[in-house]
Amino acid sequence: MAQRVATEYVNANLTVPETDMPRLLALCGAQQLRLQVFVLENGNQEVVLEDDAGGESIRLTFERSEGNYRCRLTCRVVQPKLTNVLRKMVSAFKGDAVVNRIYEGFTMVYHYMQGAVIRIAECKGNAVRTVFEYRDTLGRMEAQFQLCSVEEEIGRLKQSVNELLDRRNRAADPGSIREIDERLKYHSRLLFVLEA
Repeated sequence: MAQRVATEYVNANLTVPETDMPRLLALCGAQQLRLQVFVLENGNQEVVLEDDAGGESIRLTFERSEGNYRCRLTCRVVQPKLTNVLRKMVSAFKGDAVVNRIYEGFTMVYHYMQGAVIRIAECKGNAVRTVFEYRDTLGRMEAQFQLCSVEEEIGRLKQSVNELLDRRNRAADPGSIREIDERLKYHSRLLFVLEA
């Protein structure tokens, strides 16, 4: 398995409600990092996270605005504990980020939106290969359904009614006829609503 060389956070954005700041600090503390919090003017906060193992540290500046703290971050991290805490912060607080996980000979690029990974791409030299991409299939289907005009829906329903009438004329079983009649009743109500 390839050994990760470093992780780059490119233009990461977090919005943390004031009430959730203690939860963010607890998340950092759970990773066994040295933690310092400085309160700046206007209520802004600067959080310094330091890893004991390598002496690496990062500074996160949270600007206070309308009951939230906003943090914009661009950094390169090598130590696994710092990498993990940043990943957990982006996920837990529904952040947006582009994260480059750099390996020997290639880079994996993760795109986060609202804390979820929406795309993973592998970059090797000039070649870029998509490994994963989130597709909102249900959302696309709903949008497609809403694009259909009422007239097209009426046309489809009329065609369905004609097919049901043909099946009813051929049917001999009383159970099948009852089922077809129920479907015809449903279709006629729907046609009435759409044509109104």
